[in-house]
Amino acid sequence: MKMKRLGQIIMNGILGENPTFRLLLGMCPTLAISKAASSGLGMGLAATFVLVFSNLVISLLRHIIPEKVRIPCFVVVIATFVTIIDLVIKAFLPSMSATLGIYIPLIVVNCIIFARAEAFAFKNPPVESIADGLGMGLGFTMALTILASIREIIGTGTWFGMQIMPESYIPMGIAQNPSGGFIFLGLLLLVVNALTKYFERRKREKAEGEIA
Repeated sequence: MKMKRLGQIIMNGILGENPTFRLLLGMCPTLAISKAASSGLGMGLAATFVLVFSNLVISLLRHIIPEKVRIPCFVVVIATFVTIIDLVIKAFLPSMSATLGIYIPLIVVNCIIFARAEAFAFKNPPVESIADGLGMGLGFTMALTILASIREIIGTGTWFGMQIMPESYIPMGIAQNPSGGFIFLGLLLLVVNALTKYFERRKREKAEGEIA
């Protein structure tokens, strides 16, 4: 039963409450660094690291942190793990560090991280908080990578830096522009919402059929 509960929490972050496609959180980094699939994947994994470990620490300290100063405490915990991942990326992945730039340090004020700290980690035990951070992080990573892949393929003809479109392909420059980010994100939201409604309707019809 415990594993089922953890699985539900993880899947909720990936699908049910996907921070990008369902909750529309973290729009600044989503639109800013989603020009290349590698950038989307890197940013998503960095945010996942911070989500998992900040959720864990905040959950462990939830009975110690006074209610009135919980937000400053969240900032200190989150900033600690952001600093760690920022230094690791600078040391081992300098090219990615140069690409992501200021957006790694800005994870400190990412509304996804704060939302999960406030809504989940501060109210739930450590293992479930880890699962929540992992689910939300993977959901964010998936959304960023999908959006970035579409923009990179259409805008440059490459995917993860590899040429996949024929030489005759003429890249659509708008896909790499900020306006293109809004357009393709809007189209993805349209598709996700349509699929969500379809599966919810199928589930409801199946339940009604079983009752009948």
